[in-house]
Amino acid sequence: MREFRFTVTKEDEGLGVKKLLRKHFDFSSRLFAKLKAQRRVLMNGEPIQGWMVPREGDVVVAMMPEEVSHFPEEDIPVIPLYEDQDLLIINKPAGYTVHPTHGHQNHTMANGLQKYMRESGETYKIRFVNRLDMDTSGLLVIGKNSHAQDEMVRAMKSDRVRKYYKALVIGEVNEDEFTIDLPIGKPSDSRVQREVMPAGQGRPSVTHVKVLERLKGYTLVMLRLETGRTHQIRVHLSHIGYPILGDYLYGGDDPRLMDRQALHAFRLEFPHPVTREPITVEAPLPDDIQTALKKIRTAE
Repeated sequence: MREFRFTVTKEDEGLGVKKLLRKHFDFSSRLFAKLKAQRRVLMNGEPIQGWMVPREGDVVVAMMPEEVSHFPEEDIPVIPLYEDQDLLIINKPAGYTVHPTHGHQNHTMANGLQKYMRESGETYKIRFVNRLDMDTSGLLVIGKNSHAQDEMVRAMKSDRVRKYYKALVIGEVNEDEFTIDLPIGKPSDSRVQREVMPAGQGRPSVTHVKVLERLKGYTLVMLRLETGRTHQIRVHLSHIGYPILGDYLYGGDDPRLMDRQALHAFRLEFPHPVTREPITVEAPLPDDIQTALKKIRTAE
């Protein structure tokens, strides 16, 4: 069970427990109210009463509730790149949805994580902080408790989480660095595809692009998302004439080189949701994209 513990200092005196938990861990009012109602906020080993004001030397502990997930276990690769009491960050292979959906009830990363969690001897509710398309590989973040998840989501919304991708696109991109600032929407409920929409109709969407390598007929680019719309990178790059290699949905289909979109979430930079220490995690470029790059380079 995850505990958040601190000893009250002289500088803390005069503040209530709610304000102290916000000061030390940035607890939300909603989480504090939930834990208090469940008698899971203790001072010196006893549940807090009313709006008690701690004194110097008092020990305050907030205990997260025991929670579990109940996905059927499957032997799906879970590659941890960062893990502590609050977060698990894995390198998701292409070909798996993140969690069960109407079209994919099983064979998801949630099923693999259920097995990984048991084998690791841990028990927590699987909370995905971000999402990746089924055929996009790379960094997937799981919060091990509600506070960690909430903090990471808030950090993403306030652009304190930097999300970087690499993509191999069809065509030789001329500019070294540029920004695509075009709204994206879903023109029809009957279609999966998103599109760039006229101003006022789609949701604001911003993608920063940097060329890493130009090849004959292709370009390897790095992208930083400022917003996180569904299919954002795929839609933006296709709209400007550089579809991602292998992306059959947006005009990049080429089974000779890739049987999925050559898109990889390779780096995350963020403040830890509890300690606030800066964290950077990277996932190496997967073998299928490296193989496609090698084929293109040798053909030049």
